[in-house]
Amino acid sequence: MESLTSGLTTGGLAPPLFLAIGIAAGVVAALVMDWPMSRQPEGFTPAYIAAGVLTRTPPTDVRFRTAMFVHHLAGGLAGLLYGLVALGVDRLPPTLPPTVGVGLPAHLVGVIVVVGFIYAFFAHLVLPRAGGRPYEEQATAVRGQWLRSALVYGLTVLVVAPVVVVSVSP
Repeated sequence: MESLTSGLTTGGLAPPLFLAIGIAAGVVAALVMDWPMSRQPEGFTPAYIAAGVLTRTPPTDVRFRTAMFVHHLAGGLAGLLYGLVALGVDRLPPTLPPTVGVGLPAHLVGVIVVVGFIYAFFAHLVLPRAGGRPYEEQATAVRGQWLRSALVYGLTVLVVAPVVVVSVSP
């Protein structure tokens, strides 16, 4: 397998295809996040808050479908960020041979950066902008739930991205 820096990405995949795989892995990870979110005391509160901020609607007035759309769209965008970070890191010397279809340092850094970004972005930018009761009374609980959900997201991308890269590589 070729490294991401050889003109073609891992396994002969062009960078745009690798980015598309990142987006797909991100959407899958957001879908996987739905299960633990539904089992936590705060439920889908983070999705409602994010949708409320984007639509400039109080979180209590956001429809479930809108909250889920925003949640899964954000998952895809975070997957794109993973792909961009992984491609960027893989271009830094020294390059190591890819393992499990993706350069291991680039893959790990990509996952860590994305998990940190989605947690920090939500907990310290989106949640405070929501204001009101969710922020004043539930901020710590919602941040804790978002951290757990972000870790589930990261673990899913950690597995899904290399599996897809290996499965589509020539």
